[in-house]
Amino acid sequence: MARQGFEVHVYEALHEIGGVLKYGIPEFRLPNEVVDVEIRALQQMGVKFNTDSVIGKTLGYDDLVAAGFKGVFVASGAGLPRFMGIPGENFIGVMSSNEYLTRVNLMGAGKAGWATPVIRGRNVAVIGGGNTAMDSCRTARRMGAEKVYIVYRRSEAEMPARLEEVRHAKEEGVTFLTLHNPVEYLADENGRVRAMRLQRMILGEPDASGRRSPVPVEGDIAELPVDQVIVSVGVSPNPLIPDSIDGLEVTRRGTLAVDDNTLRTSLPLIYAGGDIVRGGATVILAMGDGRKAASAMAEAILSEN
Repeated sequence: MARQGFEVHVYEALHEIGGVLKYGIPEFRLPNEVVDVEIRALQQMGVKFNTDSVIGKTLGYDDLVAAGFKGVFVASGAGLPRFMGIPGENFIGVMSSNEYLTRVNLMGAGKAGWATPVIRGRNVAVIGGGNTAMDSCRTARRMGAEKVYIVYRRSEAEMPARLEEVRHAKEEGVTFLTLHNPVEYLADENGRVRAMRLQRMILGEPDASGRRSPVPVEGDIAELPVDQVIVSVGVSPNPLIPDSIDGLEVTRRGTLAVDDNTLRTSLPLIYAGGDIVRGGATVILAMGDGRKAASAMAEAILSEN
């Protein structure tokens, strides 16, 4: 939009620009310096960044309209972590991968002299088999964990993580407990997680997506000592913007409904892309959505003038 001569304002909820590139992806995979170069290039093009601005809380949709904006692109992502709903998830030391990675990557918990609190487990279990799970287990190793486990209910062949991420985790000493699923967390007298109960699984018949569904092996449950658990079993779209704007159509998955060609929502002024439309996807696809929506938005605005 800036290249086409439009005045562009970005509203960011956190105190730093960069989104998942800053708080979700660790430095060892994507250095913040690289992201900062891109941000400075946008600033030099005239893009104005506003941090600590939560649309739906500090600013509403009506405020944006009143300010004279002719187009709005929603890229609020899928930042709502999912949990499994098993006993013990509220114990101290059990957290989502979102919280863990944000504390370390964005808030400096892994840096000397920073006061950001984060638990440094000695025996850490990461639940899940995606790229975020790999980021979490490799981060835990860098945070001093002696033993790190990936706990995944299917086999390694079904893991959604990229092959190189799995390989890197293994090279860094992460133990893979595939065909296992946590069913309960146990705590000490202070409410801190001390162990997890794992149900052994076998692969059954394929489900609707073609993946073989994991089936529990009756009575085969083991106890594993852990003092930190990082849950990485998926995310849901952030509901704040959909809930705060009347007339914005939402799918049954909680994502924003958009036109496939223009990425325009049910409200003519609003476009959307990335994980708020796709669910948990990739940075590359989100960037493509941004370009696609910008093209359609610019055409719509210019045709009205």
